[in-house]
Amino acid sequence: MDSPVASAAGHGTAPAPPRPGAAAPTLGGRLLAVVLTVQFMVALDASVVNVALPDVRTALGFDGEGLTWVVNAYALTFGGLMMLGGRLGDIVGRRRTLLTGLTLFGLASLVGGLVQSPGALIAARAVQGAGAAALTPVALALLTTGFPPGPALSRALGLWGATAAAGGAVGVLAGGVLTEWLSWRAVMLVNVPIVVFALVLAARLAPDRRERTAPRLDLAGAVLVTAGAGVLVLGVVRTHSVPWGSATTVLTLGAAAVLLAAFAAVERRAREPLLRLGLLARRPVLGANLFMMLLCSGQFAAFYFTSLYLNQVLGYGTAAAGVAFLPFCLGIVAGTLIASRTVARVGLRGLMVAGGLVGAAGFAWFGLAFAAQAGFAGAILGPSLVASTGIGMCFVPLGTAATAGVDPREAGMASGLVNSSRQVGGSIGLAVLDTLAATASGAHGAAGGGHGGDPRPDLADGYGAALGAAGGLLAVAAVVALVLVPGRRVRDAAARQP
Repeated sequence: MDSPVASAAGHGTAPAPPRPGAAAPTLGGRLLAVVLTVQFMVALDASVVNVALPDVRTALGFDGEGLTWVVNAYALTFGGLMMLGGRLGDIVGRRRTLLTGLTLFGLASLVGGLVQSPGALIAARAVQGAGAAALTPVALALLTTGFPPGPALSRALGLWGATAAAGGAVGVLAGGVLTEWLSWRAVMLVNVPIVVFALVLAARLAPDRRERTAPRLDLAGAVLVTAGAGVLVLGVVRTHSVPWGSATTVLTLGAAAVLLAAFAAVERRAREPLLRLGLLARRPVLGANLFMMLLCSGQFAAFYFTSLYLNQVLGYGTAAAGVAFLPFCLGIVAGTLIASRTVARVGLRGLMVAGGLVGAAGFAWFGLAFAAQAGFAGAILGPSLVASTGIGMCFVPLGTAATAGVDPREAGMASGLVNSSRQVGGSIGLAVLDTLAATASGAHGAAGGGHGGDPRPDLADGYGAALGAAGGLLAVAAVVALVLVPGRRVRDAAARQP
């Protein structure tokens, strides 16, 4: 009988119970360690570089527009290639895809830490994003196919969710400390030892199982969805410098819509589609993807605007601002523990609704508390703990609902879809809320006469308005879960097959 890891590394059969003896738990623990290491590294890298951008500008001579591409190049390839990365895991094998993605990510990180020119750093970041697009969906697919439905899977998904969310918060802390105490290059090079550790563990997973009738890659669909998602992310991430109503943005988003519509048309006719559209006919899968988009809009905004508030309004240095994110990490862990222990009793819908509402309350608190003279306890500590606990409560039911009833051979497809929803939703949400923050700051500045030349009150108002709106997005996510996610218990939802 196959071990859980053998089933996870292959892509043709459902996971089997572990064999008697000590080997199966060891292999299962190794699988979990690989997945959590990968998830932490990718989440860390999404935020660790942001803190170092001022030092990067000075060291390499970036102009303002060029500097944004240190972030945008990563977001573009990460969001654009996610669906392709998930499906490649289904077709060529998840272990093979994982090893390739780790190697790509590690080499790009090493090169990025040694570059001497702006163009080389942007290229390295783009390759990092491509590696992350292979790693993230495959890691979730390995998890959902490698553990049987029930408490073991719930605990694994809880750890996955906590690692994903905490990695982003730790990235802010690590970025500040590494940049201030070492160099901006350290935020790139820190990935190298993590990759080496993950490669050593991943190389010892069971080999991919060769299938006689392995599915073919839907090349037309891969080209269309990669181009469509990439153009969509490009249009969105540039809105901080190119307004939403400009001809450039309208044409870019219109082109993305055409490409994605063409992708949907191709998938309806493809014999072996990159994305089987019938997945979205499943209420849990549809609800989980919509929920993930809304949730990550708020989560990405929390990291971004809270960092700006600490630095530009309260005057925190990079290291101190990073330490201020520790309560967010603790809340994520607390929320995940609550979810892992209650999901079988409360159910997917109950936890997602409760987590969404608690997170919304925390973001609303942020919005009300941000002020130029606010204290740490009221403006950061309290709302961080509430918002992050709510977010942490959501990841266990989200991971289960996103793959509920999905054939193990399509686990990478479902994982690629929900991770694409995470990245695209976060990018769109952050761009929209950034526009809202700028508008609110300008409006308050005009009404208040500039506060005697001090910009901090206006900035605090803008950041608070953005996080208050993020709370509204999480409240909408709770409604989505209430309407679309079934109320049955987690074991029934996870075990349901097509």
